[in-house]
Amino acid sequence: MKALRDALAPLAALVILLALWETVARVFSFNPMVLPPPSAIGLEASRSAGSLLSGALSTGRSALVGFGLSAGVGVLAAILLSSSRVLERALYPYALFLQMVPIIAIAPVLVVWFGHGARAVAVSSFIVSVFPVIANTHTGMRSVDPALRDMFRLYGARRVATLWKLELPASLPHLFTGLRVASGLSVVGAIVGEWVAGVVEGDSGLGILVLAANRQGNTALVFAAVLAASALGLLLFGAVSLTGERMLRRWHPSASGS
Repeated sequence: MKALRDALAPLAALVILLALWETVARVFSFNPMVLPPPSAIGLEASRSAGSLLSGALSTGRSALVGFGLSAGVGVLAAILLSSSRVLERALYPYALFLQMVPIIAIAPVLVVWFGHGARAVAVSSFIVSVFPVIANTHTGMRSVDPALRDMFRLYGARRVATLWKLELPASLPHLFTGLRVASGLSVVGAIVGEWVAGVVEGDSGLGILVLAANRQGNTALVFAAVLAASALGLLLFGAVSLTGERMLRRWHPSASGS
């Protein structure tokens, strides 16, 4: 019942938004190429359900690989940066570079390095989504209570034991914050990668579908593909949030509701 009550507000807001959109589009007679009404988008989505599903699966696979890489590499990079102030000063600017570089500018280079298709798309997804994991996990590890560090040091805990039993558990709330941000960015990176990496053996993702529909002037299909990409991001975000809640709810206020 609680989940149903929590879902009522956003569902009501969605219904109101769609009704207003439909009304405005029809009352002001907007060109469907400029602003198609939700009914037209839904009709086009039903007509192109096979293409949308195939594209979502292709984009989802690449985004999931990129997200997995960002989670693994991001945590390892954060551990490395947190192990030494010298390493932090030397390497953190290069981690920040991944956030600042416009992925659309370097995506052609990824195609040169990794070829057309899923590998370049997954790497693009990884580059876009890795920095939030690094930054948030690093912040969490640096935010450990100094008194707890002193206690571990007093009892002669080794560096690995301090990392495994103190720093990593204490950084989990920050880590999952980074993962939630990365989950959405991984889909964005995959879409951008598809715009450049193209199609291999007919395996076209949602990014290719958006480009093709735009060239054909099928704005309704463009909206449908964008909504499908958003749904992918929400699905990944929800999975990460649920995992984080289950891991943190017994001991951390952010998940326990206290």
